[in-house]
Amino acid sequence: MIATRVELHQLAALAQVLAEAELPASDIAAPGRHFYRFDDEDGLIGYGGVEGAGADRLLRSFIVVEARRGAGLGSAMLSALERAAADDGATRLYLLTTTAESFFGRFGYAPKPRASAPAEITDSAEFRSLCPASAAFLFKRIC
Repeated sequence: MIATRVELHQLAALAQVLAEAELPASDIAAPGRHFYRFDDEDGLIGYGGVEGAGADRLLRSFIVVEARRGAGLGSAMLSALERAAADDGATRLYLLTTTAESFFGRFGYAPKPRASAPAEITDSAEFRSLCPASAAFLFKRIC
């Protein structure tokens, strides 16, 4: 699997995949977000991103395209995103999800009360307004 950083001119493709999955995409071009495209010899696997700076980061826009699901590729993508975040100085990752709590739970992400979120996370558009209040808030220490 190859992970490549999504450049500004490639955001439309990411936005389309997110829209098809009914995931938030309105802020993907804002500063402080790093998205990755994952491919292999069979083509596109999916996308994922990390938002923020410092120790606390938001994992977001994580999606395996429908045709590639069920083959264990999501776990490799998640591992690559965690490494990228750690290499950039993150020690804790947070995420919001309405559909994939069990997937992330298999990799050590645990539920956390939204009220305990650090300011770096609560200040994000995804936390404030893009994800519904009913979304599960999950946390994992990566370093």
